Amino acid sequence: MIFSSFDFLFRFLPVFLFLYFACPERHRNLCLFAGSLAFYFYGVKDNPLYFLLFAVSIAVNFQVGALIGRRNRGAARGRWLAVGVAYNLFWLLLFKYSAFFAENLNQMFALLKVGVTLPVYRPALPIGISFYTFQAIAYLADVYRREAKYERSFVNFGMYLGMFPHLISGPIVRYPDEAEEISGRGLSAGMVESGLRELTIGLGYKVLIADRLGGLWSQVGAIGYDSISTPLAWMGAAAYSLQLYFDFCGYSLMAVGLGRILGFELPQNFATPYMSLSMTEFWRRWHITLGSWFRDYVYIPLGGNRRGTAVMLRNMLAVWLLTGFWHGASWNFLFWGLTLFVLMTLEKLGLARLFHRVPALGHLYMMLAIPLTWMIFAIGDPGQLAVYFQRLFPFLEGGKDVMYFAGDYLKYGRLYGISLAAGLIFMTGWPRRLYDRYRNTLVTAVILLAVFWISVYCIQMGENDPFLYFSF
Repeated sequence: MIFSSFDFLFRFLPVFLFLYFACPERHRNLCLFAGSLAFYFYGVKDNPLYFLLFAVSIAVNFQVGALIGRRNRGAARGRWLAVGVAYNLFWLLLFKYSAFFAENLNQMFALLKVGVTLPVYRPALPIGISFYTFQAIAYLADVYRREAKYERSFVNFGMYLGMFPHLISGPIVRYPDEAEEISGRGLSAGMVESGLRELTIGLGYKVLIADRLGGLWSQVGAIGYDSISTPLAWMGAAAYSLQLYFDFCGYSLMAVGLGRILGFELPQNFATPYMSLSMTEFWRRWHITLGSWFRDYVYIPLGGNRRGTAVMLRNMLAVWLLTGFWHGASWNFLFWGLTLFVLMTLEKLGLARLFHRVPALGHLYMMLAIPLTWMIFAIGDPGQLAVYFQRLFPFLEGGKDVMYFAGDYLKYGRLYGISLAAGLIFMTGWPRRLYDRYRNTLVTAVILLAVFWISVYCIQMGENDPFLYFSF
């Protein structure tokens, strides 16, 4: 069940909210926990064992957190932390990465002529496992480091880990940031209204911008990368870059809005990242909660930048390879992470200072860096990636007969030009500033109502796709 669906918007959400607001305050955590379990069960109903895995993971992490919290000796706390981290990573590695490792080991065995073939197990990925695994590990680490007290209520803990607004695709919520609201929170008409507004804006981002641009990227793939002109290749790269942003940003805004309706202030996950002047700045403003997770639980524990340049670069390399691998079990994701590491290393050596001194140069650099790195992210086949880059930069063809201006970009420009223009406008910060300035006016309310019902119409017409980050 995705947020931009009839089942969620007109069945699950109204029934749940009625029950939630009708509940006495002392039972609202239980209501939210039960509703989140129902939400997850609906999503995995074709694989009910995944629901059991999720329920067991809640129970195991609750118990391990209590065992860490009750121990005073550092060694005992460390052992239980290791047990908890190993448990969580085991399931993530099994479902997400086992086939990747088995296939690559089999290729290595074949090259070495070793008579061993590992079975390749390729199960469907449990919904949300990448996100709730990281959230559970963060909770255990925070309890271990005494940055949070362990949760004594199973219902409260289950509600925290499984809260449906952020269960499937984040944001990754740290327990210390939500502990006060978990133990008690107030509900107000103002928060409900603000939450509905964020929900509507996120829905519009997803349905009216991301899904329309996704149509252009799909068309480029259907034509075939070797049959498109250079202008259409650049249009396709821009379309995918904007689709990914508005898809994930839209989901995050919907999650924040739903959380606000329920009395929670979930963290913002995006801060106009496409307006950054460097890739380093970009990754402080894109998927903020994932970046802070890797900073707090990988980069800093490895030593951060406190032990000299060589160790800092080693730690950065580890973070960006893991960031790439977190997104998917494929070599292109590792190559994507390595590319980001190289760019950020160059920026630390002085490029970032130059881009911030000359903003126009920084924006020009990011106009190239953002779509090109997203192409590495999007195209898993190395051969097809090479073809696409040859279309983007025809001089890489080495004198072959290529299409520079075949006229295809005119056809698709007419079909998707408005969507591309909308994406370019809304990726900046000024539409949000304009909204914040006039948010309490009748005109803004009418516009939001129109956005909601036009989005609903598009959903009804079947012009809606699952969120891209569900696959990660």
